[in-house]
Amino acid sequence: MDSLIARADAIQPYKKRKTSHIPAKSGPSKPKKSDQTSNSVAKHTKVPKSLQDTHELPEDGYKHIANKKLRTHLNRQSARGARAQALVEDAEMLLMDDAGGMQVESEMDRTWRVGQTEIVQSTGQEAAKGRREYKLDSGPYRSRYTRNGRHLAIVGRTGHVSTFDWQTGTVHAELQLQETCRDITFLQDQSFFAVAQKKYVFIYDRDGVEIHCLKAHIEPTRLEFLPYHWLLATIGNPGYLKYQDTSTGQLLIEHRTKLGACNAMTQNLHNAVIHLGHQNGCVTLWTPNLPHPAVQLLAHLGPVVSVSVDPSQGGRYMATAGRDGTVKVWDCRNWKGAVREWTVRGGGDPELDWSARGYLSVASSGTVNVYNPPSIHTPFNAKTAPPLYMTHPIPHRPLTSVRFAPFQDILTVGHAAGLSSVLVPGSGEPNFDSREADPFENTKARGEREVKSLLDKIQPDLITLDPEMVGNLAPPSKLTVTTFDGKPAVEVPYARLPRIERLRVSGKIDETEDNSGDEGGVNGEEGKKLSKEEREKRKTRGKGKSLKRYLRKQRKNVIDPAAVAIRAKLEKQKEEKKRAAAAAVAESGENKKPSALDRFKRTK
Repeated sequence: MDSLIARADAIQPYKKRKTSHIPAKSGPSKPKKSDQTSNSVAKHTKVPKSLQDTHELPEDGYKHIANKKLRTHLNRQSARGARAQALVEDAEMLLMDDAGGMQVESEMDRTWRVGQTEIVQSTGQEAAKGRREYKLDSGPYRSRYTRNGRHLAIVGRTGHVSTFDWQTGTVHAELQLQETCRDITFLQDQSFFAVAQKKYVFIYDRDGVEIHCLKAHIEPTRLEFLPYHWLLATIGNPGYLKYQDTSTGQLLIEHRTKLGACNAMTQNLHNAVIHLGHQNGCVTLWTPNLPHPAVQLLAHLGPVVSVSVDPSQGGRYMATAGRDGTVKVWDCRNWKGAVREWTVRGGGDPELDWSARGYLSVASSGTVNVYNPPSIHTPFNAKTAPPLYMTHPIPHRPLTSVRFAPFQDILTVGHAAGLSSVLVPGSGEPNFDSREADPFENTKARGEREVKSLLDKIQPDLITLDPEMVGNLAPPSKLTVTTFDGKPAVEVPYARLPRIERLRVSGKIDETEDNSGDEGGVNGEEGKKLSKEEREKRKTRGKGKSLKRYLRKQRKNVIDPAAVAIRAKLEKQKEEKKRAAAAAVAESGENKKPSALDRFKRTK
């Protein structure tokens, strides 16, 4: 604004003039004197349409209305409508695909050659405040931002904890815990934060007062908070992934990973799935409703030291880093192989983080490298690093954490000597939704948002790999029948059918055979009793005869003449045996109940 006024012409002192009210019935009014201030600036700038007061009125201008009060009200209403329309047109400017970034003038130039000093000089005064150096003595440090990007929490390995508003420099809490601290995270907002200390997880309020000690979380190493579910997820040296409901204080579930201690954890903001990196090189994906990992992937040959998920593509891409110095980018939709793979220079454990616009930062061996989205999302078979977007050397080793600030082009790097904030043009999301995360919210708006998020809390059972399947209709069963065994017509799934019905539906039973329940045309209770007796008798019959074995092999959905002839012969022999038995009974004249030993009697 200072440069704008400097370029403008000299502003003349404004003289107050008298205003005269002209009746509506009189002739056209004289043109008013122009404002000297607006004329001096208008030569070098243009006022947006949404801020201009000159809007077109209807053709008649409401001059035909004699009531002065009504005419004034209609004029104001018309002006407000025109201004609202101009605001809608100007709002399309916020949906730009190009969110800034560094561009080179010629093909021989490279963006990674531009240093932080030149970037700070080229940016505005307010954006240049993001380039800072925090020199602290209790390193190495880890950092975490709130969802709106306004507040920052840091924790040192030796126990120094602090939360503050990094834009204004207001310190909320500062603690010296005098013990090992491994990680820190905010809960629903800046009013509460959790610290992974030596033995347990402790929760503190904004002033640094200890609120809770979660003794169920033993020796935690990493913390993650799920904002839409109000769950605090922790992983530690025992290898148990635990979910703590911060709204009710209940330990929801704990999963035994069976893969030992874990030092790499992140969450997918798209579906709230927890990603863990283990010492044997595996990466596992966990949900509260599954006792086993939803996905298990062998990502590296050595321990996995860092995992991060891209929030710009809906959680489609995941980046992993191993202790062997390799970085891999995975497609979470197929898991068929790494999209990109390369090796970082130097030693140390690489640290990864994705920005809201898809920029990937890799910190290792005293250097922070940033890669832009088109290069890291494009599949490439060779194990070469993608084109570098920006680099920044940091002499303080080791580099323990990297975090992009939400809605800002700032990357915060934690190292042994404190923290370093680096400007990364184009990495931050310029458009924010004030209903989700508002960087300018006040105390009243924060309270209303907290109450609304509690009312809209999502149940943990809805956490799945594909969140879009929640609310869809279940697909119909593949195979159903309508009726069987003479019962009323009902639809029964194929898996719940009896064995005989499944064989009949699949076409593996010979329909030419006579069923035991249809012999003699017997119906009613007697028929059911006979069919039951026949089924019991069939269970006791031998299955070792070669003829019957041949017939069992011939049970197909094809009529075989040889098989039909053999079955007719067996039926004929069966009828002859029945007649012989009936004749023997008639000759003896005995009507006693048959015994089980009668089968051994010889028939004449």
